[in-house]
Amino acid sequence: MIFELVKETTVANHFLAELRDVNVQGDRLRFRKNLERLGQILAYELSKKLEYETKVIETPLGKIETRMISGQPILIPILRAGIPFYNGVISFFDQAGSGFIGAWRIEGQEELDVELNYMAAPSIKDHNVIIIDPMLATGQSLLLAVERLMKHGKPRHIHVLSVIASQQGIDNVVKNMPMDYSIWVGAIDEHLNDKSYIVPGLGDAGDLSFGPKL
Repeated sequence: MIFELVKETTVANHFLAELRDVNVQGDRLRFRKNLERLGQILAYELSKKLEYETKVIETPLGKIETRMISGQPILIPILRAGIPFYNGVISFFDQAGSGFIGAWRIEGQEELDVELNYMAAPSIKDHNVIIIDPMLATGQSLLLAVERLMKHGKPRHIHVLSVIASQQGIDNVVKNMPMDYSIWVGAIDEHLNDKSYIVPGLGDAGDLSFGPKL
């Protein structure tokens, strides 16, 4: 399943527009806040597809049955750009476990290569796993992350959360994801440029959040 947020007309379009707008991007606090807001909105949409169980809650005046998440998901942000986006997601899934993956582009080659240099994650066996990566460009880093994570057990389902994806990245995930998955994305853009950046995209989410890296 692929869910694209901008297909619905909501206030989320404003947050995404500000993320893209070069006249707004210079405000790092606002940029990070908009990533966080979109993380919250996509977490809410994703929550509709999780498993629930009925529990009895005791109030000061009586008891009531309600439906609550059955088994908390595991959240896996891709560092560093994923941090503000992750903050939005975990504010909704506040009892969830988390793992962390560090990834970066190796540039200066004819083809884009991605290296993962850090991973810390709990067991993901039989859990819903939410991989949080704001920019799904080629999909290469995501698929490499899934390959590493599978060494920690086979999850029940993988949910991919992104703010913006390229159609090429979506196609790559659809073709090569090794298990059941869903994709939750703010918007799908048409193509990548010769440096594998999403066009029109928004630029480098990590640099816009935290400043340029060396």
